[in-house]
This record gives sequence, C-alpha cells and structure tokens, in this order.
Amino acid sequence: MAILIDKETRLIIQGITGNEGLFHSQRMLLNGTNIVAGVTPGKGGEWVLDGKIPVFDTVHSATETTGGNASLIFVPLRSAADAILESIDSQIPLIVCVSEGIPIYDMMLVKSYLNKKPSRLIGPNSPGLLSPGESNIGIIPNDIVLPGNVGLISRSGTLTYEVMALLSQNNIGISTCVGIGGDPILGSSFTDILELFEDDPHTDRIILVGEIGGRDEEIAANYISKKMTKPVVAYVAGITAPPGRRMGHAGAIIEGRAGSAQDKINTFQNLGIRVATYPEEIPALLK
Repeated sequence: MAILIDKETRLIIQGITGNEGLFHSQRMLLNGTNIVAGVTPGKGGEWVLDGKIPVFDTVHSATETTGGNASLIFVPLRSAADAILESIDSQIPLIVCVSEGIPIYDMMLVKSYLNKKPSRLIGPNSPGLLSPGESNIGIIPNDIVLPGNVGLISRSGTLTYEVMALLSQNNIGISTCVGIGGDPILGSSFTDILELFEDDPHTDRIILVGEIGGRDEEIAANYISKKMTKPVVAYVAGITAPPGRRMGHAGAIIEGRAGSAQDKINTFQNLGIRVATYPEEIPALLK
C-alpha cells in the first residue's frame, strides 16, 4: 500500500500541453496513473494523448467535471506560484509541484496561505511521488523500483533514483517514495512525511536522504528520536561542499557554519540514528 497516493488518486496535470507536461503525462499514463484531466488556460475543450485526456481552462472546472483529487504542476516558473494557489483554492487535497526556483517571497506567500487550508503541497522542485503498483505522480521512473515496505523521503531527485536502484539490486522494495523538493521553502518537510510513514501499517522501515543547506534534517533527527518507533536510516549528501556555494538545489547552500553535511550527520549520530557514509551502505544498514 502507500501514503498520499494510491489507485484511487485522480490526477489533474497543470501545464499538460507543454513539452514536459505531455512527455511525463504519457509516461505516467502508461504506468497506470489515473490521469483524469489537464489544465492549460486558453486551451479548454482540447484533448491530448490521443484523445484520452480532456483539457480545461481552470483547475476548478477540471475538478468539478472529473472529480480530480490531486494536481501535478508543470507550468513555467513565472506562473508556478499562481498555479499552486489555484489548486489550493480548488480544494485539491494533494498538490505536487515539479517547477524549480520559485522566488522565495512568492513561496512565503504560498506557504502562509497553505497553512490556513486543508491542501498538502509536495515541492516545489520535487520529482514527485511513487508507490509501486499504486500510482506515480511526477518524473520518478517506474522501472528502478520494487514494491515493498520501506518508505523513502528525499530532498534530491538524483539521489532518490540512485537509492531506489540500489534497493532493487538488493531485493528491497518500497511502499512510497516522496521527493519533498530542493528549494529553500517547501510545502512539506521531512517531519510531515515521517509522521505519515509512522502511521502507515505497510511501512516498517524508512530512509531519509538529506543534503546541505537549512536545518530540516536536524529537525527531523530530533523528531525521529522523540516520536518515531520505526527504524530510520539517514544519508546526507555534500560532505565535501565548500561554505557559501550552492550545490545543485536552491536550498542546498551552506550559510557560514549552518547547514553543513557534517553538522547534520553529527546530529543524527548523536541521537542514535544510523547514517550511511555512502548510498551503497544503505541496503546493509536497513537489513
């Protein structure tokens, strides 16, 4: 089974008529994701993907017509924050934003508004979510993962894929993979997803993949030590990253001494949480 997504998830894709939206919509559709509609302002009434998916001008009209209960955002950066707000206003329970680099001020406004609403946002700058055999929302490939009972949370899309492939090579499957995103301000934190995995009867072990920048890993480590009953294995990327330099993600930057990989690793280890030195060590630590 899964957290957040399953076979009952009815997905709306904002920006479905763009190149990225069409490409990944086709891939998700072939892998069993239940896509019920697309949204592109000005293109309402059209159909895409060989006439399988209707396109609407607004999220509200798409949800009203199709009963969509999740949205995936592929819109250009300049419109991404507004696209999130549109889904929130349409009372979409789950919103996933792939768009990267939304200005911090815009995301602060989105986050403040989101806190007053029942919607849950994954991202921005998220590769999405995948639960094998249930649903795939985003850009995570299906062919590198097995179904199982390990939950995976990651800030890095590339490391997400690497860890999933390593697990499959060791005959370890996942319940759900959640890429929370690599931007500085995110809709959902590590602790938000850890709480869901703790309550999920189909997840019995968890992997947390962090990176440099911010304090979310340290906050997660304290949450794990106080609240989690299920074993967690951590990996933090960027041990050799120099201070003050962005490494891949907008959120992956060390400010002074804060946010370094070593500080995060020390926090996990001091709280008794197992930490892999390299991704290749994760399968053995899980076992």
